[in-house]
Amino acid sequence: MAARDIAIVVYDRHQLLDLAGPLEVFDAAARITEHRTGTRPYRIRTLALAARRVRSSSGLTSEADGLLASDAPGDRIDTLVVVGGEGSRIVAADHEALELVRAAAARSRRVTSVCTGALVLAAAGLLDGYEATTHWAWCDRLAERAEVTVLPDRIYVRDRDRWTSAGVTAGIDLALALVEDDLGVEVAHQVAGHLVVFARRPGGQAQFSVQLRAQAGRTPAVVELLAWLPDHLDDDLTVDRLAARAAMSPRTFARTFRAEVGTTPAVHVESLRVEAAKRLLSTTDLTVDAVAAQVGLGQGERLHRAFGRRVGTTPARYRQHFSRTAS
Repeated sequence: MAARDIAIVVYDRHQLLDLAGPLEVFDAAARITEHRTGTRPYRIRTLALAARRVRSSSGLTSEADGLLASDAPGDRIDTLVVVGGEGSRIVAADHEALELVRAAAARSRRVTSVCTGALVLAAAGLLDGYEATTHWAWCDRLAERAEVTVLPDRIYVRDRDRWTSAGVTAGIDLALALVEDDLGVEVAHQVAGHLVVFARRPGGQAQFSVQLRAQAGRTPAVVELLAWLPDHLDDDLTVDRLAARAAMSPRTFARTFRAEVGTTPAVHVESLRVEAAKRLLSTTDLTVDAVAAQVGLGQGERLHRAFGRRVGTTPARYRQHFSRTAS
């Protein structure tokens, strides 16, 4: 089988990790597969939009393998990857650059972006009619293009042949998902182990912590409650009890909470409990049942179900990847 052509588009002031993360994933997958089968599944190239020498936003200068404008127009690209970075806003306003990206996308099996590379795809009209995501700080900008349905709280989004990811290191998660789609879960897991990262965080995982999100509270009673919750996860945290603490009726409390925090009280509480469980699983030797009890979920089975909903894995697998107590 011919190697799949991975074309990574770079430009001045790109985010270095947006490039390096996916590139390392594809290269590791290629080496692992070649060692097992004798066949290299990927041909990986970096293609610049202007001069081949490009400078990242952190100041590192490198030389691309070629220019997108000089790439053979009849050759098929398997996966087109547009990286993000400060320079993406300049590229998104450059009509000639956008035409190059559109032409490359037209001969690609799938079109992907990392971080604010989604702004380039959107400006080129390549996300019209698709669901997509980008770095949380730029989701509002992406949403200004009415033809794009933005899912702001995703690590990555796959919609048919369009794959987009959140910021920076989420490009690794995207690339692992692409490798799994191409070569299977075993190879993706081996790559994740080689790179010492968690094997394919699910695309629906939150981009940032529950407590950070909760800082959006405005009503004093809600703000106080949000600050109080993390230290009282093993209390009775039903809506009625939380409403009483906030001195509101349950209906008013639920409506106010959702308007200010962006989710229901029950979902917020469960998310806090799962975050607390993650910390305990990675830093202690407590059993899963003991962790569940300490974070207010009672039995291990409830923690299992909550982990399935919020993390997309089991408590045991999470501990296996992240435990700091393992010898």
